Amino acid sequence: MSAPTGQKPRHFIFAGGGTGGHIYPNLAVADAVSREYSDASISFFCSSRQIDARILVPSGYEFWPLPAVGFGLNPRKLVHFWLQFVKSYYFVKQILHPIRHEAVVIGTGGFVTAPVVLAARSLKIPVYLINVDIIPGKANRFLGRFARKVFVQFPDTTAFFKPGQVEVVGCPLRAGFQNPDRHKAFSELALREDKKVLLVTGASSGAANINNAMMSFLLELNAFAADWQVVHLTGMLHIDQVRDAVKGLAITYHAVDYYDDMPGLLAAADVVVGRAGAVSVAEYAAAGVPAICLPYPYHKDRHQYKNAQFLVDAGAALVVDDNLADSAQTSRNLLAALKDLLADAAKLARMADAAKKIGIPNTADRILLAL
Repeated sequence: MSAPTGQKPRHFIFAGGGTGGHIYPNLAVADAVSREYSDASISFFCSSRQIDARILVPSGYEFWPLPAVGFGLNPRKLVHFWLQFVKSYYFVKQILHPIRHEAVVIGTGGFVTAPVVLAARSLKIPVYLINVDIIPGKANRFLGRFARKVFVQFPDTTAFFKPGQVEVVGCPLRAGFQNPDRHKAFSELALREDKKVLLVTGASSGAANINNAMMSFLLELNAFAADWQVVHLTGMLHIDQVRDAVKGLAITYHAVDYYDDMPGLLAAADVVVGRAGAVSVAEYAAAGVPAICLPYPYHKDRHQYKNAQFLVDAGAALVVDDNLADSAQTSRNLLAALKDLLADAAKLARMADAAKKIGIPNTADRILLAL
């Protein structure tokens, strides 16, 4: 038996991990819970990847890394997947059993969410899903059948779930996006207030292809040194490579492996180059920052291209194809797009205004009210 109808649960359990895109929406809702219910218990099931702990430790919330891994058709990987899935399922069930009458589970999808949702289902704990991509992943399409409600960012996503089950609310973002501190980023990263900021980001884990494209035309950026400075979030694996490459440039170039205060950093940015994950797209819009999107090219359904198109249609972004067959072409196209925007203040202003018009505030609070 779950919590009585009309009574808010005491234990809020969040599931999702492996990337920032699976953690940050949960964090946004968790923070809304914390603000609204001081006596609520909040905890996370996440993956064992390093990025999960790096994001969750500063939050102060309790979290449990699961051994769950991604699905693969290779026989060895398939066996490993099921072994880790079963191990995760029974671990989660053991944690949830004592609190099952006063708990609710909120998942964002992916290989971490599946064992948590199924364990919750077996204990009759209410389950809700947050799906922020236009095209749901396989896990969410499967898990949707067990959810009381699915919260989505884009109207087009409703077609993938049962009629009446879906609520279009936007993407839950951290409260910092409602009142970002741009000056904190200037101070912590030693940025100059009299220069504009080009932010390059590969999301929480970095993006090797974006890093390589930027490294291929560094000297070209020197032409903008008088008015611009660069902050490049490289990811932990590539920080040394990028720092070595940018030594001696005329343009001020800050290479950072990871930065936690993205609301403040995006507020400080005048243009951003990055992927088009669903959370990233929502953050660009919330910050009102013009974007050059290089959608992740390895997904078969190309859902990041569809995410990016949401910004393009609004006039808030340009898309550069991450051409896997011709990385030199990717570099040339990215450089051309950058040269166009860095030299055109009026165009940047129009794109910034367009981005602000499509940002959806208070999504986390709207989700909390529906739980």
